[in-house]
Amino acid sequence: MAKEKTDAGGGKGASGSANSSDLPTTAAAIDKVIHEPARMMIVSYLSVVESADFLFVQSHTGLTAGNLSSHLSKLETAGYVDIQKSFVGKKQHTKLKLTASGREAFEGYRRKMKELLA
Repeated sequence: MAKEKTDAGGGKGASGSANSSDLPTTAAAIDKVIHEPARMMIVSYLSVVESADFLFVQSHTGLTAGNLSSHLSKLETAGYVDIQKSFVGKKQHTKLKLTASGREAFEGYRRKMKELLA
């Protein structure tokens, strides 16, 4: 009698799992723009506020200004973040806001991750 294969977590392996065929489909459905750790932090912070200052997000994520700017550009290109630049006196002020599609994408990302990890 052959033993059933188990994975490192003690669960059934690919040959014994009823959900194994769903895994690649669910994993492929994960939004790669949001899934990158730095962008996930940015979107997570922006999801709980109406808008945030660039410096606030920078200080809370620990990213350098250049790194944060690069990730924000990718999120803006995806339509997930709105970036508004203005001047307060002589200082530039950058306001960041998650767009409606960004909020929707983040909620979808969270749902897919929960499914994948369940």
